[in-house]
Amino acid sequence: MTTQLPLLPLTEGTSTYRQSAGKQRLVQDSLARVLKDPRMCASDELLGAFLQPYARGKDPLTMARTLLEQFGFEELPKVDAFRLEQAGLSTKAAIALRAAFHFAERLQMQRLSPPDERPTINSPSDAAALVQYEMGSLEQEHLRVMVLDTRNHVLDIVEVYKGSVNSSQVRVGEVFVPALQRMAPAILVCHNHPSNDPTPSPDDVAVTRAIVAAGKLLDIDCLDHLVIAQGRWVSLKERGLGFS
Repeated sequence: MTTQLPLLPLTEGTSTYRQSAGKQRLVQDSLARVLKDPRMCASDELLGAFLQPYARGKDPLTMARTLLEQFGFEELPKVDAFRLEQAGLSTKAAIALRAAFHFAERLQMQRLSPPDERPTINSPSDAAALVQYEMGSLEQEHLRVMVLDTRNHVLDIVEVYKGSVNSSQVRVGEVFVPALQRMAPAILVCHNHPSNDPTPSPDDVAVTRAIVAAGKLLDIDCLDHLVIAQGRWVSLKERGLGFS
């Protein structure tokens, strides 16, 4: 005679377990789709797959959807690590996501721009056009370096500093590291003013003067230093500030 085990009543704990198991299956199914063909996946699935190692018991798909709803698909790559943490990511996840976005941006520049088709800097306006959209909306000061080849093609745009740009904090040597790594002959420096006033400050001029002087010693020409704001920019070289 076969003994049948009694059915357990459906308690709140059992329901919670089933809900959790259901979410886990959704995450596993999503990861399987990303593995099979990421091109066919939705944006929240791709972002969720990236966040999965940092989920710490949370649902990575829900985390991804929250970020996309809060910041939007186009704006999310511009969000700094502090705001990502405020949105619920761990410090490691925020840093990793920022790094991934920068890597993708750099890869896109390399992939879509063969040597003869990479952006060419013939004037300060050419340089401003490459960075103004993103840098004009940043909430902190960021200093970036455009690395240029002998024909002024842009090889890379590298962020070397974040914070107040002044002569006591910016290490001039770090500004030239990207050019030295690529053995590039020239750079163009740009940083933003979150105040939306691109007027160069005395510190901006002092930093520019130090960069130009260091470039002469390293035989790397600093073509210009741009101050970026929303819809406006200033060339320190055109104004004769720091380049005399």
